[in-house]
Amino acid sequence: MNTLIIAEKPSVALRVALALGENKPRRGSFGGVGYYELEREGANLYVVAAAGHLFSLRQKGEKKELPIFDIEWEAAYKVRKEAYFTKKYLDTIDEVGKRCSVFINACDYDLEGTVIGSNIIKYIVNKDVNSEIKNESVKRMRFSTTTTPDLIEAYRNLAPFDFENLYAGETRHMLDWMWGINMSRALMRAVSSAGIKRVLSVGRVQGPTLSVVAKREKEIRSFVAEPFWKIIVLFKGVEFDNSRGSILKKEIAEQALRATKEGEAIVKETSSMEEMMGPYPPFDLTSLQLEASRVHRIDPSRTLAIAQTLYERAYISYPRTSSQKLPPTLNLRRIISDIAKNGRYAELAQRLISGSRYRPREGAKQDEAHPAIYPTGELPKKLEGEEEKVYDLIVKRFLACFAEYAKVEKRRISLEIGGESYSTSGDKVKERGWMDFYQPYYKHRELELPDIDNGETITIEKAEMREGMTEPPRRYTKATLIALLEKKNLGTKATRSAIIDTLFKREYIRNSKIEVTDFGMRVYESLSRYCGEILDEDLTKKLELDMEGIAKGSVKKEDVIKEGREIISRIVGEFEKNKKEIGNELNQGIEADAEANVLGKCNSCGGNIVIKRSMKGKVFAGCSNWPNCSVSYPLPQYAKIIPLRKVCELCHTPMVKVFSKGKVFQMDLDPNCESKKNWGKKKDETSPAGGDAQKSATTGAKTADKKRGDGEGHAKRPRKATKRKARGNVKKRGASQGGAE
Repeated sequence: MNTLIIAEKPSVALRVALALGENKPRRGSFGGVGYYELEREGANLYVVAAAGHLFSLRQKGEKKELPIFDIEWEAAYKVRKEAYFTKKYLDTIDEVGKRCSVFINACDYDLEGTVIGSNIIKYIVNKDVNSEIKNESVKRMRFSTTTTPDLIEAYRNLAPFDFENLYAGETRHMLDWMWGINMSRALMRAVSSAGIKRVLSVGRVQGPTLSVVAKREKEIRSFVAEPFWKIIVLFKGVEFDNSRGSILKKEIAEQALRATKEGEAIVKETSSMEEMMGPYPPFDLTSLQLEASRVHRIDPSRTLAIAQTLYERAYISYPRTSSQKLPPTLNLRRIISDIAKNGRYAELAQRLISGSRYRPREGAKQDEAHPAIYPTGELPKKLEGEEEKVYDLIVKRFLACFAEYAKVEKRRISLEIGGESYSTSGDKVKERGWMDFYQPYYKHRELELPDIDNGETITIEKAEMREGMTEPPRRYTKATLIALLEKKNLGTKATRSAIIDTLFKREYIRNSKIEVTDFGMRVYESLSRYCGEILDEDLTKKLELDMEGIAKGSVKKEDVIKEGREIISRIVGEFEKNKKEIGNELNQGIEADAEANVLGKCNSCGGNIVIKRSMKGKVFAGCSNWPNCSVSYPLPQYAKIIPLRKVCELCHTPMVKVFSKGKVFQMDLDPNCESKKNWGKKKDETSPAGGDAQKSATTGAKTADKKRGDGEGHAKRPRKATKRKARGNVKKRGASQGGAE
């Protein structure tokens, strides 16, 4: 009896084969794709690899009227040209599968992994991916790391096939496809009715996400700054704040200042207490993305890709988790002992071992499928750049959660001066505890206060009135928006960053501190006015809860799909009824955006140089007359670009102001301009942006490829940027499954 084990990626297939083989696995090949044959406990095993989703949803038939609900699974290479590479993987699995009668899904243990493996099994067994799995010889491997012990344990304790996860995963795919294809087509038809051709989308989670950022944008745009004043006194170099806080009337602030200058300063109260500060809990995916963005400025989507690669190489546990728990069954003592063999972390790990500290401080969040993200103890090889940074974050966060609490002395002093109250507070770390483990990522802000006694009269050094302006609400970053979506239960831990990326690609939002474009605001306002249900957070959250119910067996797949179809039909009807009005409003937004994106004139043809975005999401400047004119220039990524409406005196290309990573500078568009001859050297007066800006502009902003299908070609550039393939990149699990979430 032969058994087929299906892994989600080739790297995982190799680890499974090496772990389970009693002898060295024999490697076979079919159509250029490898597979493995091995023996274990008298059984003959074959291990094959998928390449993410080998099947996609597509419309059945040629119906053009909306709504469209008649869909089917089909081999991905037949649905999308860019997925043609998956054909050889499917052919290999099908060929090897003919020899087998037992099937084990060893893809990632989540909804996506269940769908990936199940579709393959249905295709092999029934020759119909749209059929049902009824074969009792289908099992599930459940593991959270790809280490040898965990893979062996998962094989020895095979679980029954997870039908509920399959039904929940299929429901999510079907609803997202139907929602995305119907809403996006309705939106594009509304725009085309106004004579505009543009790729648009609005998915089940995209709509509410756009609504969240648009509402914040409206708050910011309508905000009117007001002056305020604060009264500060200085004693022994320490500032004391007036208890009134921000004073909105200047005359009141002046009166308080006069009373302070004329009065006697008396120490009203001093207090001191020691507080025990516990370490942060271990990472779940969202907190890892937030922290990598905060300390290393790594894009959340990139963080997920890096973490997935580290998992496939057995260096960390499964990253797509919402858990902050580390159960004792993980053998935490063994993991810490293994980490102690790594010279970089030996001293920290040994401190835990010496103190027998094997009980972690955990967080409240749980995930039934996987624990928190943790290092496996495997010694990493050839980690560099961002991979090394993310791994270091995970290891130090893991070790820190076992360490002693920190002890912090918290002091507070209150003064009374001329009837006005002032106070200040300060911390002093007495015992660092876990803080030593989580360096340099945590730095406690300390302020040592002067030693004075209650009732003591002191002489202040200065009293002053400071003027400020009230500020609008902060803009979201990609990381903080992901955290908010999680709090609102919109999207999933694995899809939130991709949803935000789609909003960038559709040019609804821009910049690292997210700003909604004029066009994005028009989309939001039109949808809000004519079919607000598509933006409804509660509706999306209910569907999410329904899918969780399917996975738990408490809700039926058929009922959720039926409800989803009813909602889609209702919204499509609203689109059709208001198609003309929506189209006209979006046209105005497109025109406003186009004007804002003009940086200047093209020196080659006289057209406009405008900000564009490639299929990969990179921004660049290019001529509006493409393809007749191929002039283009690189731009810094994740920066706000503002045209200055003037040209450089040396190269005569348009000048722009750039807001990037806390820096503000002006530059022309030509990277070879004489004005940039000192860029990349030590930061000085001739190079206000230093080397970072030039690096970002020349290597970060890659223009679109000639073969991309959106009508933008690869334009000629004054200087070819060095192309470097980042290590650890992995293909996305599923290229588009039809519609956008």
